[in-house]
Amino acid sequence: MPDRPDRPHRHHRPAPKTTEFFDAYVGGDDPAGLTEAGELAARVLVRGADDPALAERIVHLADTEGLEAIAEVWSHAPADSLAGCLWRLYVLRQWVHADPHLVAREFDAGRHRAPVARVVAGVAEPPGPAQLRKMIDDVLRGIAVGDFADVLFRASAFARVIAAGRATESGSQDDVTRMLTLAEQLEAAGHAELADRLA
Repeated sequence: MPDRPDRPHRHHRPAPKTTEFFDAYVGGDDPAGLTEAGELAARVLVRGADDPALAERIVHLADTEGLEAIAEVWSHAPADSLAGCLWRLYVLRQWVHADPHLVAREFDAGRHRAPVARVVAGVAEPPGPAQLRKMIDDVLRGIAVGDFADVLFRASAFARVIAAGRATESGSQDDVTRMLTLAEQLEAAGHAELADRLA
């Protein structure tokens, strides 16, 4: 991963919201309110919350109702936002869960043909399918430890390896392009995170 700035890495949290705020929007039909609730959930999962009850509520919602209940409101978020990053990680996770044999085959094919992925953002070894799935699961359940930028860079490197594998396996150009676009979005978000610009 690129060298970090000399200054400490700080995140600027918005004013704390209460559990009543989140309750007012989950399950509602106000698009702006649902978007705001989704953004709040993304901040809590990645940054934590000053209100432990709020954090517990969001993680509990993900565990009991499924991540789909939260991820649905992330689907239109821009790639350079926390919610947009979590949506892209969620989609990658769903694909890994849904077709592990195809993922393993494409990853194996790409790993030997994508040396560039080994140096993307300093990632010496992109995570394999099982490692990626656990890494993303931890983030999406709000229990990730460590650096969110590192998660984004590693997911980006994984996506680049998959893209190379798809090209090798004669996958469609559209499929290769989509995976490369995902890799580029995740890498750009990782750099934004390092610069304290990801919100």
